[in-house]
Amino acid sequence: MSYDAIVIGSGPNGLAAAITLARAGQSVLLREAAPTVGGGLRSAELTLPGFTHDICSTVHAMAGISPFFRNLLQPADTASPLPQRPRSLLRGVASTARTPSHGASSVGVPGTLAAVRVEFVKPPIAFAHPLDDGSAAAVYQSLDATVDSLGRDGPPYRALIEPLLNRADELFSDILGPPRWPHHPLLLARFGHRAIRSAQSLAMARFVGEPARALFAGAAAHCMLPLDWSATAAFGLVLTLAAHVTGWPVVRGGSQRLADALADYFRALGGTIETSAPVESLDSLPPSRAILCDVTPRQFLSIGANQIPGGFRRRLAKFRYGPGVFKMDWALSAPIPWSAAACRQAGTVHLGGTLAEIAAAEAAPWRGEHAGRPYVLLVQPTLMDPTRAPPGKHIAWGYCHVPNGSTIDMTERIESQIERFAPGFRDCILARHTFRTDELERHNPNLIGGDINGGAANLAQLFTRPIAQWNPYATPLKNVYLCSSSTPPGGGVHGMCGYFAAMSSL
Repeated sequence: MSYDAIVIGSGPNGLAAAITLARAGQSVLLREAAPTVGGGLRSAELTLPGFTHDICSTVHAMAGISPFFRNLLQPADTASPLPQRPRSLLRGVASTARTPSHGASSVGVPGTLAAVRVEFVKPPIAFAHPLDDGSAAAVYQSLDATVDSLGRDGPPYRALIEPLLNRADELFSDILGPPRWPHHPLLLARFGHRAIRSAQSLAMARFVGEPARALFAGAAAHCMLPLDWSATAAFGLVLTLAAHVTGWPVVRGGSQRLADALADYFRALGGTIETSAPVESLDSLPPSRAILCDVTPRQFLSIGANQIPGGFRRRLAKFRYGPGVFKMDWALSAPIPWSAAACRQAGTVHLGGTLAEIAAAEAAPWRGEHAGRPYVLLVQPTLMDPTRAPPGKHIAWGYCHVPNGSTIDMTERIESQIERFAPGFRDCILARHTFRTDELERHNPNLIGGDINGGAANLAQLFTRPIAQWNPYATPLKNVYLCSSSTPPGGGVHGMCGYFAAMSSL
């Protein structure tokens, strides 16, 4: 059997690409090596029966600001139109291909996922950052509440965030797009003036108190880069803005629910999914007009084998992966006993102490070192979603950044950081599960060396993923495209890499 398109990999971007193509009237086959769809959107009972843990992504800060997900997850009368194919991707491409419709698909299937009951639930506080004196700084969805909580740093925080927040939809439409001339150049320039700095310098310049400085550093450290590097402020700004827009929600019942809903919608559009169906070579695929690969450059070099021209192969081989993560999941007998009250209401807690301490911890993996007191990103989903654990019980997960490919067990260091701000935490542990970087990669081959971002997001690769070329999704192979987070706009559950790659192929 032949298809209009074949998509390799069913992570968020693979699913987004498959849905985009199917909504454009294409016959699409989606191939997934694992027994279940989802990639970074999988859930499982990792510790004890009845405790549902997300294997990778839990907090969906980007889904609520992504044009692709907003179009699918909201009722049809409120969904945002999707961006059209950027002109920079359309030279020589016919303009007759259909783009996703607003509220309905091209084959008469409802154009939203509301009917499949994907429910996002928000914590009272998006994220918090505790300090050693028992206090914590916090970001609420409400800008006013956040400003009020920051004391003397409240007005500078408002001055930094509010002008961008007032035009967040326009800003995110440019940030979450591929390289192109922005639709809102003055707004993006205003953002860029702040974002091009290092997170460390922006925090030091804007805030006078350690709580606000550490709070911004904790958000920026999601980028997995040293915080004194240029443009790391961009990550802190984007994620903080997203917290005010979306509240950093989770999917009730686990992230697998979102992956399953996307897969069900794709099937309703007429798409075909094959699981436990790894692709070892592009030559092994059925006939198709286009192939889209939700894989990183290293995997593409493998499945493309000798078809890939030498020049492109050499350039792609230079793609740099970032640090990995050591991840832990816990089944708990009670909520984490945080000293700071704000942490008891926060869906996400950033652990690491002061700005200087976080900066030191994040620089270590780039030197091939393991921080003695690592920055720990911790999520406590059962605060807002009790369905993930038996009555009265809880779950949490956390990870720290380690050198790519590290096999060092960071259990003691991570749990010591939690115990530092939540004395008695270890007494609540019923069971724990750990993932080293190599174990994460075996579970999901896209996580090269434990890198959950699809490649380093340093300034050299931020706008030139995976290499510098006019169409970042195209390859030298005719009608073969990359659609993973190794392409713009990079890591996160937003689906835009898959969407733009699909529109490019159309």
